[in-house]
Amino acid sequence: MIGFAFAATVINYLDRQALSVVAPALREEFNMSNEAYGYVLSAFMLAYTISNGVSGPLIDRLGTKLGYAVCMAWWSTAGLLHAFATGAWSLAGFRFLLGIGEAGNWPAAIKVVAEWFPARERALACGIFNSGAAIGAIVAPPLMTWLILTQGWPAAFLIVGVSGYVWLVGWWWIYRTPENIRREVSARPAPALRLLRTRFVAVLTLSKVFLDPAWYFYIFWFPQYLKSVHGFDLAQIGMTAWIPFVTADIGNLVGGWLTGRLIRGGMPTNRARKTVTAIFALLMTAGIPAAFASNVWVAVALISVATFGYTGYNTNTLAFPADVFPRNMVGSVWGLASMGAGFGGMVFSWLSGRLIDQYGYTPVFVGYGLLPLIALSLILFALGPLEPHPDFAAPAKPAA
Repeated sequence: MIGFAFAATVINYLDRQALSVVAPALREEFNMSNEAYGYVLSAFMLAYTISNGVSGPLIDRLGTKLGYAVCMAWWSTAGLLHAFATGAWSLAGFRFLLGIGEAGNWPAAIKVVAEWFPARERALACGIFNSGAAIGAIVAPPLMTWLILTQGWPAAFLIVGVSGYVWLVGWWWIYRTPENIRREVSARPAPALRLLRTRFVAVLTLSKVFLDPAWYFYIFWFPQYLKSVHGFDLAQIGMTAWIPFVTADIGNLVGGWLTGRLIRGGMPTNRARKTVTAIFALLMTAGIPAAFASNVWVAVALISVATFGYTGYNTNTLAFPADVFPRNMVGSVWGLASMGAGFGGMVFSWLSGRLIDQYGYTPVFVGYGLLPLIALSLILFALGPLEPHPDFAAPAKPAA
């Protein structure tokens, strides 16, 4: 079951990351500035922000099977449409549609984890499915480069988009909800506004405003950074741009494994998750010295440490909702919290383009090295304990 969530996340990031690899060719063909490219990225993030607040509660109401299927069908269709872009405006429109569908992947995948894994295994299970993001980012540069050079950029978008429909057939045929939790997951979830009023959801949402934009910067701007600052051509980008996402993939698994190890060793869940989160947040500050590295391989190494830190951090926060809320609400909780990621990504993607046009990449790298410390402070000092919320009890099991 977790394999389906992993595969969906790989496809999600192939669709998403395709643009960053194709960007140098598209920007030249469509005559786009850094700021215009920032607007295209912001269109995706605007839709992603709006859709997170809708897709999580919708998936909770539809159920994991149908909800995940609807999201996959939507974003795969939007990915196909990129092949028909004729300029910056149409490209931004298709990115907007892609953002609407892709936002549903994480609420749906978290529901898969909540339905199939106990608390001590959830961080690692989240790490396994979330490693699909890094795998997608690793595969995208060489795959998309090869497709562009051999088939042209429209065919590259078409081929990647079709993969979602292949996943959809297998998912619909195989996925099921465990019998022992069907009563809980079928119960009507709390209204989204009521969840958003809780301290936990409000603080988690705010923390993601400052955390996730760093990841979006690395996935969307890293190939362009290699081209602009270090003079890489498309072939060199294809051979290099995957490196920080190998370490990101490892971070997913190490972050989840380390938390599980601490919990099995007797450390309370709340302390274990927050301790590991703090360790990995500090690693994200490696983006600061990367800004001043003149040697490209030193810069790539430091960026790779930062992406390792992000995924180790994020793997643990993915497990937070199921520690606090019943299974029938975890999609809503993560979807609402991810509105913060979308809002932060939208604002900072636009700001990144402005700053890069005017001042270069240095202030941007420094900023993305510092923002995770703000997110960590909110998690440690404002979120509250990771324990069942007293106002949202799980439905009682029927008497034997």
